[in-house]
Amino acid sequence: MDQLKLAALDAEDLQVVSAHVQDAVLTVGDIRYLPKEQKAVFAMNRFVWDKLADKRTRQHERRRAALAVSQVRAMKSVGITQDAKGAVLSLLAVTFEEDVAPAGRIRLDFAGGGALVLEVDCIEVQLADLGAAWGTPNLPSHDLD
Repeated sequence: MDQLKLAALDAEDLQVVSAHVQDAVLTVGDIRYLPKEQKAVFAMNRFVWDKLADKRTRQHERRRAALAVSQVRAMKSVGITQDAKGAVLSLLAVTFEEDVAPAGRIRLDFAGGGALVLEVDCIEVQLADLGAAWGTPNLPSHDLD
């Protein structure tokens, strides 16, 4: 079992993490903001883009993973109803906008226009797979309007 473990400490590293979580799905209930620990944690089912579909079964892979962001001063949501714990979100990208170096905002953009914006002192992000992969016949696709 080849589980992914990545750390991002700058914007370039964060682009790599973003590529690995593109098209991950999670519910609103999978989001945890821990203000006392200055941390936000996102449990998700990430799509494994770096592995081709199985030739025999034509199955792609998904893996349970956790994305953890440290040094978080505040978290704001845009277009996400926090009371709808079962609502499914599809993650499109994770980006960074610098304010006064090294502080800034980490933004998680979701399909349908929702977003989470994390005010951070610096980029300190970890991504880790939590278990075995499972097959899915579904390949994410996006309209290019």
